[in-house]
Amino acid sequence: MTTLGFLGLGTMGGGMARRLVDEGHAVRAWNRSPAAVDDLVAAGAERAATAAEALAADVSFAMLANDEAAEAVLTDDAIRAAAGRTHVMMASISPALADRLTERFASAGATYVAAPVLGRPAVAAAGQLNIMAAGPADAVDAALPYLESMGSRIWRLGERPSVANAVKAAVNYNIIHAMQALGESIAMTERQGVPAAQFVELLSSTLFGGVVYGGYGGIIAEERYTPPGFHIALGRKDLGLAEEVAAAGGVTLATMPALIQVFERAMADPDLKDADWSAIAEVSRRDLL
Repeated sequence: MTTLGFLGLGTMGGGMARRLVDEGHAVRAWNRSPAAVDDLVAAGAERAATAAEALAADVSFAMLANDEAAEAVLTDDAIRAAAGRTHVMMASISPALADRLTERFASAGATYVAAPVLGRPAVAAAGQLNIMAAGPADAVDAALPYLESMGSRIWRLGERPSVANAVKAAVNYNIIHAMQALGESIAMTERQGVPAAQFVELLSSTLFGGVVYGGYGGIIAEERYTPPGFHIALGRKDLGLAEEVAAAGGVTLATMPALIQVFERAMADPDLKDADWSAIAEVSRRDLL
């Protein structure tokens, strides 16, 4: 049986790794906080003592918080353990780091695939993520059965891994716009006496159906920002990634300065700084600009 390594068992990674275990795959799990591995081991996974031990599995996956976490975990010493194997990075990291990791894994004789995901923790736990995969075709093919255990659809985006990270940044940029639009339009209509829930229902059941308006609209209308499904600081990180992608392509983002200001105001507010990223809507509702 193929052994799978999994590094990073946070709110997303924990659910994704558990899907692999529940699907009957042999999983060797590692996390910077070892206690997070306990539940997965109880479900049938093997504990990896080090990141290198997880990377030495036939195919390994990582779901880490950001560039800093990825660089701290994926050291040259750890990467050498992946020689002759495939590593799949599923975190939302910068395209620039993805390019560097591609080179570093190649130097170690390993293959690197990027496969960032769309979906919140409950979606990950249900195996219903949308997964954007890019990398050498044979390596993506090898990882495909395991990606399909974690996702409802795999979007193949070519052979350069960093393209998948650029696309993920662009998707999240759209989500941020939608959340900010919800905050502004709810503020407008609430001040006319219209309940937020009713306005969101109007939007999501007519012209703006879909996961973002339906899901985040409900969270914003009811102010259900804690516990966060996706921390506001991570949202600010993803906004920065979109800015980097745009700059690399020579694209001017007209709304970027305003969105940065919204995030900065939200993160400076003691009531919002530890909330879900959709809490940026409160900047308009509470007139914090």
